Amino acid sequence: QTKTGIALLYDEVSENAYDIRLKLTKEVLTIQKQDVVCVSGSDHSANHRTVTLRRQPVGGLGLSIKGGAEHKVPVVISKIFKDQAADQTGTLFIGDAIIQVNGINVESATHEEVVHLLRNAGDEVTITVQYLREAPSFLKLPLGSPGPSSDHSSGASSPLFDSGLHLNGNSTNTAPSSPSSPIANEPKYEKRWLDTLSVPLSMARISRYKAGTDKLRSNAFEVLALDGVSTGILQFYTAQESADWLRAISTNISDLTLQNMKMANKCCSPSDQVIHMGWVNERLEGPDSSQLYEFKFLALKGSSFYIFSTPPVSTLDWVRAEKIYNLCEVLFKIHKLWLADDCWLQANLYLGIHQDFDLEDQRPYCFSVMVGHGKSHYFNVELGSELAVWEKSFQRAIFLEVQRTGSKTYMCSWQGDTLCFTVDFALGFTCFDSKTKNVLWRFKFSQLKGSSDDGKTRVKLLFQNLDTKQIETKELEFQDLTAVLHCIHSFIAAKVASVDPVFIDRQSIARKYMYSN
Repeated sequence: QTKTGIALLYDEVSENAYDIRLKLTKEVLTIQKQDVVCVSGSDHSANHRTVTLRRQPVGGLGLSIKGGAEHKVPVVISKIFKDQAADQTGTLFIGDAIIQVNGINVESATHEEVVHLLRNAGDEVTITVQYLREAPSFLKLPLGSPGPSSDHSSGASSPLFDSGLHLNGNSTNTAPSSPSSPIANEPKYEKRWLDTLSVPLSMARISRYKAGTDKLRSNAFEVLALDGVSTGILQFYTAQESADWLRAISTNISDLTLQNMKMANKCCSPSDQVIHMGWVNERLEGPDSSQLYEFKFLALKGSSFYIFSTPPVSTLDWVRAEKIYNLCEVLFKIHKLWLADDCWLQANLYLGIHQDFDLEDQRPYCFSVMVGHGKSHYFNVELGSELAVWEKSFQRAIFLEVQRTGSKTYMCSWQGDTLCFTVDFALGFTCFDSKTKNVLWRFKFSQLKGSSDDGKTRVKLLFQNLDTKQIETKELEFQDLTAVLHCIHSFIAAKVASVDPVFIDRQSIARKYMYSN
């Protein structure tokens, strides 16, 4: 199904916006601009048209103009009055920029100068025009067909208001002149929407923010293709229009990503399937402690969480990731959801880890992925629905990896002894001597009643003895404590999910609120 609609293309350099038409298909977003094309007759170029108008006693030239050099735009035809001189030529259009009047170049003329020239040009006026494909929106040129108008002003002219040239002007001939009419063999022109840019949506990304900043564009966003080609800033007249187009384009990108995942998974073993992948923004610290954002492409595949600067398009690309982490040793955490009443919801979805993030940025839909050695990555997505998908995908990928792996063993020490600590999906926790393999203690997941750590290497695990009901404290020291704590969390969450799948869904913050914005 194809979606079409009118929007504006915003030029950040000139700060002008131009009328465009968007055409969205399943695979491509096309930007169209209006132009005048030759549809029959001699094969003349439609770029420049020279037209002779015969001034009529009633109606004059039958057109109005806007613009001028004082606004750094050409003078353009802003109205054409039905059945009057300009309309009868069949070769003039609203949006035509006037290049010459009776051989005099007016490209650098002011609005008043062109009005004066047209009014005093005599009964026959020859004008050369070229359709202005990028007419600034402040000129407010109508996009539809010319129609009748009640504006018959002919007083003082203004570059941003229609200056009417549809009265007699200074005509030297008061006798009625024959109406202008197209000659049979002369070329015929039509105003049409023409494709000017097509952006493939496969692996494309969307941004509502000014590059690298927290500044949200008002009712506007940009679509960037995999090869970096950009639509430019697409601006919409209402917030609802902007939201509708954002969702429609995002949906098509997601559908294509799903197709790419299915294709990739045909070449992967069952234990190495892609669970989810897509674009996010990662918050980075600038050299002056400022917050910068960069596009990153994330993927959950097999046993690993990947961070790429560009999407993997071949099997060889998977080893070129910027970062690769084991899924059992990462922790997904939602930070922000923007609710309908514009309040922030801070959600803590982790256990036993105390880490505060600076949440001063203004981006909604944020999540972090905490990794080993106390480090973390802080991400943002464009839509609440995307946040919900990432939350569910991380849960699924981690649970699958826990079930596949079955157990993880870490080297640790206590009081000079080198020990091994195993987290096992079936058995729970086991600690044994690394040399003799003698089991020192073993507890089920359900026996873990609490934990505390020094934020560096040491952790205390509090277990309840099933016989005595007393709490036993086991203290261990790990080289990468964070990875071990994440692993414990992953195994316990997976264990709970295997017993009560509904429990995890009840904990999902993003899915509860994904439709509330």
